[in-house]
Amino acid sequence: MTTRRKFLTTGALAGAASLAAPAVVRAQAPIKWRMQTYAGAALGEHVIKPAIEAFNTIANGQMEIELYYADQLVPTAELFQAMQSGTIDCVQSDDDSMASPTDVTVFGGYFPLALRYSLDVPALFTKYGLKAIWEEEYAKVGVKHISAGSWDPCNFSTKKPINSLKDLEGLRIFTFPTAGRFLTQFGVVPVTLPWEDVEVALQTGELDGLAWSGITEVYTVGWANVTDYFLTNNISGAWIGHFFANMDRWNEVPPHLQKMLETCFEQSHYYRQHWYWAGEADLRINGGKLKLTTIPDAEWATVQDAAVKFWDEIAAESPVKAKVVEIIKKYNETMVQAGPPYRY
Repeated sequence: MTTRRKFLTTGALAGAASLAAPAVVRAQAPIKWRMQTYAGAALGEHVIKPAIEAFNTIANGQMEIELYYADQLVPTAELFQAMQSGTIDCVQSDDDSMASPTDVTVFGGYFPLALRYSLDVPALFTKYGLKAIWEEEYAKVGVKHISAGSWDPCNFSTKKPINSLKDLEGLRIFTFPTAGRFLTQFGVVPVTLPWEDVEVALQTGELDGLAWSGITEVYTVGWANVTDYFLTNNISGAWIGHFFANMDRWNEVPPHLQKMLETCFEQSHYYRQHWYWAGEADLRINGGKLKLTTIPDAEWATVQDAAVKFWDEIAAESPVKAKVVEIIKKYNETMVQAGPPYRY
């Protein structure tokens, strides 16, 4: 039987033990990442900021991402190098803009005429095997490829009207490296500038226009205020962009937070799909600032034929590039054979 004396003695000893060796509870410091996007602040409000705010909220103090916009920490062309070295932990960009030293770099951004619609991108990555290729190529250089997604098409927004291919000759155009390489055969002069300098360059005449985005972005970032015409023909139906991380930093993150990052980034891809898709149609009709022009289909077919030749040139550069081009060709052949609504 437990007597009152034994109870008090036991309780006193237990209390003394508790006082002698108190439990120490320490809150673990949150994991902190610095992330830079290729997008400027105005565009970033839509294409990345909501995803980062959502992640920081859901992470509930376990992890926090500090977001930086285009060129705030390093120039966009140095994003890959900064991420690889650990100066930046995470990046949102296409491969082309950040000068990625991989065999898949030319396919990021706008690979000419390879894509018709935004859904082509996730279909190619998840169903046709591009995801595995990207993961392998980036792992070779110490970078984690987290996910790929589609953005807007690539149209021309210019100060002069474009009604034929001849009108492209001599135009100084802000565009992506691979897109610029392709467009030179039509007389375009590709120009590279910091993203935030583009609007001023259009005002001063340093640029004649841009082939950087669809009409949604042109209005969102203010370029519709300094250009006059929008060409409805596009050199790609969707931009391929990605989320990347320094591999060592990625491996330091617990699995549940890795999954949370992947989920928030996938939600970000989804948001951009419907935001751009709706905006591209609405602003053509209701934008009010840009006049629409079109190169006739028969003449634009010249560009489409040139794109296929360009694919073959790229494929000849390496086995990895050849493999990606083969997948792109197979995918497009399937879409054409399937007919509307996949291809018209």
